[in-house]
Amino acid sequence: MYRSHTNGELTSEHINQEVILSGWVQKVRDKGFMIWADLRDRYGITQLIFDEERTPAVMMEDAKKLGREFVVQVKGTVIERESKNPNLPTGDIEILVKELTILNEAKTPPFTIEDETDGGEDLRMKYRYLDIRRNPVKNKLIFRHKVAMEVRNFLSTEGFIEVETPYLIKSTPEGARDFVVPSRMNGGQFYALPQSPQTFKQLLMVGGMDKYFQIVKCFRDEDLRADRQPEFTQIDCEMAFVDQEDILNIFEDLTRHLLQKINNVSVDKFPRMTYDDALRLYGNDKPDIRFGMEFGELNEVAQHKEFKVFNDAELVVGIAVPGGASYSRKEIDKLINWVKRPQVGALGMVYAKYNEDGSFKSSVDKFYDEEDLKQWAEKTKAQPGDLICVLSGDTNKVRAQLSALRMEMAERLGLRKANEFAPLWVVDFPLLEWDEETERYHAMHHPFTSPKPGQIPLLATNPAAVKANAYDLVLNGNEIGGGSIRIHDKATQAQMFEYLGFTEEEAKAQFGFLMDAFQYGAPPHGGLAFGLDRLVAILGGQETIRDFIAFPKNNSGRDVMIDAPAPIDEQQLKELHLNVVKTKE
Repeated sequence: MYRSHTNGELTSEHINQEVILSGWVQKVRDKGFMIWADLRDRYGITQLIFDEERTPAVMMEDAKKLGREFVVQVKGTVIERESKNPNLPTGDIEILVKELTILNEAKTPPFTIEDETDGGEDLRMKYRYLDIRRNPVKNKLIFRHKVAMEVRNFLSTEGFIEVETPYLIKSTPEGARDFVVPSRMNGGQFYALPQSPQTFKQLLMVGGMDKYFQIVKCFRDEDLRADRQPEFTQIDCEMAFVDQEDILNIFEDLTRHLLQKINNVSVDKFPRMTYDDALRLYGNDKPDIRFGMEFGELNEVAQHKEFKVFNDAELVVGIAVPGGASYSRKEIDKLINWVKRPQVGALGMVYAKYNEDGSFKSSVDKFYDEEDLKQWAEKTKAQPGDLICVLSGDTNKVRAQLSALRMEMAERLGLRKANEFAPLWVVDFPLLEWDEETERYHAMHHPFTSPKPGQIPLLATNPAAVKANAYDLVLNGNEIGGGSIRIHDKATQAQMFEYLGFTEEEAKAQFGFLMDAFQYGAPPHGGLAFGLDRLVAILGGQETIRDFIAFPKNNSGRDVMIDAPAPIDEQQLKELHLNVVKTKE
């Protein structure tokens, strides 16, 4: 037996008990006649004590050999600690060691295994197995486990069945780029790793599994950001004989359940907002509604004067920054420089101070009087003491720019509080979006999304106006889940493929198996997928997903710990029927 107890459970109730502990040496303090060592496992830390009076000389010599991260086993007696540590659950006791076994020695780690470490991110990713020993990372992985278990418990109680779907599937041209896998047994042919189990979960509905879920790994070969990884995990769900309202209700309940169980937070309301309103009021389709600063469109009150910048703009729009009227000119200039950065892309910013005494002072006083600026205040819902920030230009660009400014100001003002949760459904997305490169429409979600009832005829006359029977769940300014009611009959699905530019042959080659299945009695169905990585990070009070993943990739999609991706042996390439041209390094 390597241990009778863990290093986090012993208290004064265990005094005088004989115990066996195992773990890693956190630190050693050698006073010559007395040695203390902190022994760590994932449950906590227990202090060990060796002293000349009570410890055999041979064992004292062994204790002097101990170093950081040595793996050891000890047997000893729980005794009361003279200098107690109130910050540790085990801080009232220590172990008088009677036997010490060094199970494995360790090199000095490249960074300290402490909550506050001296290791940079790149170094810690290279030695991720060491980083996991640190409480901040360890606790995030445990937290992820708790969230996943609560998801499974809730969905199982609601009658969902967890079903595994294949990882080696067929590549499709829609959506992000696929990771492809060459087939050795079928030369010149390739599998793809799934971006989602979309078609398989629809086939499960045809198969009569009317409530399906899966916590599943998915893959997308796309550019990475802090909240993206090439492989990610979804809570994937599908239901048969449901409409949009049924799906929204069940996943509102799941979100409430998680917030209550994980964060001890009760949330009653899940407001709903159309896609068009989200863009108009917040500039993006995943607004953070924990705070105000809604957009005020100013065209009708700003384009009647001789200010050419506004008169030539497709959209003039502003926000009211709480308390911003107190900003100095230098602070405002810094804000203007912030929106002019390439990452935001604005050409400049007009501002108006709404002073506490009700007067106004703006950067365009030459063109606008106080009555004009009062109308700006009404449109942006500004209060005395606020700063009105105004951008102008092409509608889509300026909305994205002002959205970035809104989020930046909320961060600076401390309005994005990690312990506050504001969920929101965004509904009525466009079914299609125009792609300038290919000069054709693409499905905004995927080609299996159903149009809103009664809107199919619009596909022939005004495709841009067709709304999708689709919905996204947004939490604190992050999309945590999205889904739709699916097309469930062959004729409508064939029509959709036609509008998306597929020939009949292409549609059959790519999705013939699904359309064939629809001929055998497909029920009405729909579903939703949560991004587990992002959901866990937000519930954990963060927005960067990397620390909640055991072995993440870096921003280049590389695993620096195992050095992947990497070249493979020429013999393997031949077996896979691949010819790779080698270039000089």
